[in-house]
Parts: sequence; structure tokens; C-alpha cells
Amino acid sequence: MGAASVIGLERFEMDRGQKFRTHVHRYHQLAWASSGVLMVDVEDHYWVLPPSLALWIPAGTWHAAAALQRSVMEGIYLDPAGCPLAWAQPTVLEVSPLAAQLIGYLAGDLAEDARISAETVLLQVLAPVDKATIELPLPVDPRAREVAAILLADPGDQRGLDALARQVGSSSRTLLRLFVAETGLTFTQWRVNARLQAAMAYLAAGEPVGRVADRVGYATASAFVAAFRRVTGHTPAAYFAAASGGRREGAGAATAEPGTVDSERVIDAA
Repeated sequence: MGAASVIGLERFEMDRGQKFRTHVHRYHQLAWASSGVLMVDVEDHYWVLPPSLALWIPAGTWHAAAALQRSVMEGIYLDPAGCPLAWAQPTVLEVSPLAAQLIGYLAGDLAEDARISAETVLLQVLAPVDKATIELPLPVDPRAREVAAILLADPGDQRGLDALARQVGSSSRTLLRLFVAETGLTFTQWRVNARLQAAMAYLAAGEPVGRVADRVGYATASAFVAAFRRVTGHTPAAYFAAASGGRREGAGAATAEPGTVDSERVIDAA
């Protein structure tokens, strides 16, 4: 590359439950937690990201991010005009130990040639992953959305679809159709994803798998682990294997205050 693609890096220390308001950048962004776990919302699609994964957010995409536990969020901003990566949709990428080290290296004071060389390698090693994160789109229809809200509030709710349909004044057949049409998932698939997504914060906090399984509605730890592996391709332990080399301390870190973060400072930070 003849010119820099990475035009800004920001680091935000976030408490559990802290979030950025929905905002947009004129640059591509790579959202990554060097420690902790992030949840990123793009137009009612939710992704949960441990340190081994990042989300590519194309320029012009409205999004918000929240910390599921105490986390360090890294925002890497890239110039669309000079960036060789061009995924048009939000895309989950693997953050290898090498990629994590390179992000930390780029945060330093580098000569132009060194910066361009490091960027070139970083952009070469970033690659999409399959079945690695839990995406949870929300339905639009008020009845299906109410059911979704019930299950998100209490993922351990054991009621069947018939009982949930009666509560929202619908039929199970209608809800089955709405979930497929509006989320791309069957109701059963959506419910599994909701339960696994809820489990992420507990797992990230180090709670035993058996206790987490019970919290989110599974009768046994083995059933929970089997569902987790089926959806993500990994066991819970493997999923949270972090890219350990990417953490960094020192000057230039922006510390987010508790509560909802005013994102104005990062909209044009890059």
C-alpha cells in the first residue's frame, strides 16, 4: 500500500452494562474487545464478541456497542478510499494473536514506513469466520417482538410456543411464520441463540458451565455444551480462548465514564 489505511485507533475502558449510543462513522470500523466481551447492535442484529473475534462495520452503518462485562473496546478506523478490505455488510473476523499484536503495535508512535508495513500485514491476516459468533436478529411484528422481549428478559422461561402465543394474542402458527420471515431463523433456532447469547456474560465472568446452563434454561450442562458447539462450532472454553497479545496500557487510552457513552467523540475520531 502506498498510503495508510488505518487512520485512527481509539481505546475505551467500559464497565459491565456500559454502552455507546447508536451512531455512525464515515470510515470503516473494526470493533474489538482486547479484554472482556462486547455486544454490537446493527439495526436490531446483535453479535457477541469475545477477544478472539471482531466485527467489521462498513462506513455509513448505524451501530451501537455494549460491554457484557468489564471490557476494553478497541475501535480501529479505516479509510474507505485506501482500504483493500471492502465487505459491504457487517462481518465477523478472527483476531489471531498476530492481529492483536499488530493492533497494539499500530497504537504506538511509528515512522510512516513501519506503520504502512504493519497495516499491510494486519489487513492480510484479518479473515471472516464461519459459525463463530451468535447473531440474534429481532423480529419486527409487534407480536413476535413481544415474544422475543419475554425470552430475552428471561431466557430460562420454559413455556412452549402455544403458551407464549396466547400471552401476546397470537397463534403459534402465526409466530412460527413471523420468526422465519423476519429473522431468517425458526422459532426454535432463535430461542437457542437467545439462550446462548444470554449465557455469554455469565461464561465470560467465569461462572461454571452447569450453573450457566441452568440460568438459561438447559436441564443439563451437556445439553448446553452440545447446543453451544452446534451453533458456534466451539465448546464454551474454546470460544473464550482470547487473543492474549493484544492488550496494551498507557497513553492514548480513552476511559469511558459509567453509563451510556456519548459517542460524539468517536463518530469522527478517525
